[in-house]
Order: sequence, then C-alpha cells, then structure tokens
Amino acid sequence: DLTLTQPAVVLHAAAPRWRLALVATLNLEGLTMPGGELAPGDWGEGFVDRRHPHTYAHELLLTAGDLLSPRWAAGSLSLSAGKGFAPFGTDDPMSRPFVRFPVNHHLAQILERAVAIAAWRAGPVGLEGGLLNGDEPERPGQWPRIGGRFGDSWAARLTLRPAAGLEVQGSTARVSSPEHRPGAGLEQRKHDVSARFAGPLLGGDGYLLGEWARSAEANGAFHFASLLGEAAWSRGPHRLAYRFERTTRPEEERLTDLFRSERPHLDNAVFGVTRWSVHTLGYGVAVPVRALAARVEPLIEVSTGTARRVVGLVDPAALYGRNRFWSFTAGIRVSVGAPMHRMGRYGAALPAGMRPGHAHGEVM
Repeated sequence: DLTLTQPAVVLHAAAPRWRLALVATLNLEGLTMPGGELAPGDWGEGFVDRRHPHTYAHELLLTAGDLLSPRWAAGSLSLSAGKGFAPFGTDDPMSRPFVRFPVNHHLAQILERAVAIAAWRAGPVGLEGGLLNGDEPERPGQWPRIGGRFGDSWAARLTLRPAAGLEVQGSTARVSSPEHRPGAGLEQRKHDVSARFAGPLLGGDGYLLGEWARSAEANGAFHFASLLGEAAWSRGPHRLAYRFERTTRPEEERLTDLFRSERPHLDNAVFGVTRWSVHTLGYGVAVPVRALAARVEPLIEVSTGTARRVVGLVDPAALYGRNRFWSFTAGIRVSVGAPMHRMGRYGAALPAGMRPGHAHGEVM
C-alpha cells in the first residue's frame, strides 16, 4: 500500500522582548492513516490494536522563559502550559531516525495531555516537573478532559549533560486512569531511564540511545517493561540505522474485529501480556532540493522479530498465524524548513543553544 504516514507541520515562534515562545505541531495522521500506524505490535497508535493515530493538535504550548534575574547564579527557569508531552521519558519517535514506531511508545512517553511544566537548568543539570490530565485521547480530534481531570497526574524528570552531545535522564510519573476517560480506570506508575548521544562519530554524525522503561498498574498487579537500543550513523547523504527492543505490552479485550479493542475499557479488560522482540534496520539517502529549501530522503526499513505470550489468554500465534513476523517499508521522507525539534522538551529543558526557529513540515 502507498500511505502518507506521519505528516506534520511544525511552527516555532518567539517574542524575545516578552520572553515568550510558542511551539505548535499539527499532525494529520487521523486523515491519512485512520487505522493507526502500520507497524506490528505498536501499543497505542498501532494498526494491530485499538485507539487512534496521533491527535491533530499534537503540541500547542506557550513557554515563558528566562524568568530568573541575570544577576542570579541559579541557572535558567521557564514555565510552559498547553497541550503536549509530559516531562517524562525519551523523545517522541517521530523526531528520531526511524519511520517504524517502537512497541514501547506509550511506555516511554506520555503525550498529548494538557500540561503545566516548570523547568530549571543550571550548567549540566536540568530538572522538570509537571501536572497533567491522566486521560489519553481516544480519537484524533479529541481534546484533553480538563474539568475533573487536570492535575490528577504528575511527572518529573532529571537530566544530566556531562559532556558535549551526551545526555542522561531519569524520570518518574503517576498517571491516573489513562485508559478510562471519566477516571474510573487503573492508575499507572511509570519509570524511565535513558542515555543519549548525538555528535561526531567515526568520521560522520552519530546518534546512540539506550533506554529502560517500566509501567505498573493496579498497585503492581500488572507490569510492562522495555529495553531499547538504537543507533544511527550518517556520512554525506547516506544514513544507516539499527534498533532493537524487547518490550512487554498489555493485551486487552478484543472486539469482533480481533485487531481492535474496546475503548474505553474497564479494569478487567487486560487479558494478558505479550513480549515483542524486534530488530529494525534502515538505510536512507538524503537529497537536498535547494530551490525549495527542502530535503528528500528515499529510505528502506526492514523489521523482524517475535511476539510471544507471557501470561494470560491472548496468544499472538493464534491472532497472526505465527510467532515470527517481518515488516518491510520503502518510502520517501520529505522535510521543508528546519529539522524536526525534540518533542517533549520545552523552555529551560532544551539543550543550550536550541531556540524556537521557523515553520517546518515533514511527511513520510
């Protein structure tokens, strides 16, 4: 199938005099991929189960930065509010080297919530804390439920940048009833630790990420964990990328269509846990189109892995016909304007030197 995947338009705007910055990300997957991401096992926006593509208003945040007096030696402080990512986990996969989303997307990020975030940075140390609504959107056009839900959940993240290009973060969160919008569902306790490097490597540009994530529900009755490692190396127009992840995810009550689950579901809808072990290898060639200030990158990605039952009633072999799967993607990434920003970090949480830029669009 020929599919337009992950179409996004990003706007960064700033009013330096007022120390204000705006980030807005419009995501059109609800129009181009109403069935969800075309990737085996993805929990959240995945084609193989429930939910939704990303919402149309993926990010819409206003940040007030540099709130501390320059005479202070206590670093930089910012406040952000709007709709976007909670200060938890790693960057959104859309801004990372791969087209195929990892299975752990909703274990390692808390996205598309109404958030109020305070971020502080002093030298190599950064600290963020945020309040948010627990409910996760059920369809692309849905907005967070503010009344009765905002502030029922929180997230915090500590980031260390001990050397150029190197970043280590640890984060924790309590998310109230993410799977039941009125608020009667299970609570999640979430933890994430990662190390990231981006910079010169072996005569080219390198990117490395290692991540551990864990979510627990119902006071520990259910546990879901993930180990993920990914790397990319580019030299000239060529880019190679590899990712491996081993993730457990919930399997919930299915509808008549076995590839969709009930939304919203009740506490007893988790019927089991499956483990997905996935290798993904990608290659792309970037071709600049200077007349349009654009970049076109033909690419291919191949994923292979296994899906196995850990506990419960859901057996992947019964659903898909076998435990091992293959996925092949050939496409063209088109980007216009500035590179995609690191979704999920705002204001003082951004690495030094990163400031709002200008309009940008990218489609796959």
